[in-house]
Amino acid sequence: MENDIILEFRNVTKKFPGVVALNDVSFKIHRGEIHGICGENGAGKSTLMKILAGVYPWGSYEGQVLYEGHELKLIDASIRQAAEEGIAIVYQELTLVPTITVGENIYLGKEPAERGIVNWEKLYSNTQKVLDKYHLDVPPRSIVRHLGVSKMQMTEIAKALAEDAKILILDEPTSALAETEIEQLMEILRGLKEHGVTCIYISHKLDEFFQITDSITVLRDGKTVITQPTKELNTESLVRHMVGREMKERFPKGNRKPGEVILEV
Repeated sequence: MENDIILEFRNVTKKFPGVVALNDVSFKIHRGEIHGICGENGAGKSTLMKILAGVYPWGSYEGQVLYEGHELKLIDASIRQAAEEGIAIVYQELTLVPTITVGENIYLGKEPAERGIVNWEKLYSNTQKVLDKYHLDVPPRSIVRHLGVSKMQMTEIAKALAEDAKILILDEPTSALAETEIEQLMEILRGLKEHGVTCIYISHKLDEFFQITDSITVLRDGKTVITQPTKELNTESLVRHMVGREMKERFPKGNRKPGEVILEV
């Protein structure tokens, strides 16, 4: 149903000098789903997300981005306006301030204040409410630099959710996580889905798409290849769509014969 569509890219083209990074990209994302976007390096994933997050402002690309049924026009070339619209991105490189607390990071620049004085109890109380709502196990008063990578990532997610994000973009979220931390992140994303948050999931680890996503869009050379329910795909078909050919042998056997010994100890 069309009213279930929260986001649509319609004929989006983005050009740089000598390069067409996105070429007529079109696909839709349903409200409350976890939508995977995959492709090889240079496929256009990051460029597309930078358009959605406002890094590349409206007018710097062709086509339309429709959000909640209306054209999204982010003109400030910053993620601030996107956040106000309910679109947040958690980058692979975390953007937290390491020398302040979790709560201070989450409400940085929007601290609750009375007569110009920060109300610290309210700040930490609000922080705890956000963490509890989304089952994020992070101490609000901890200094960020004392946290592990997984807890830092939870703080980034909480920061986005504190602004009532409707769409959360996660760019390579598991690149620095251990296996147990990855499963913890998956549980968090499933919880966000239950709260109606739409997640866009970008990764090079194909198995993660089958663990967590509802549907997948494949980009290749800046173009949309497919958008399909995840249950209709498998690893082989996903790789085929990404590279544009059948991959029967990823590491084909070579006809190699040992030569003369050139070093002996």
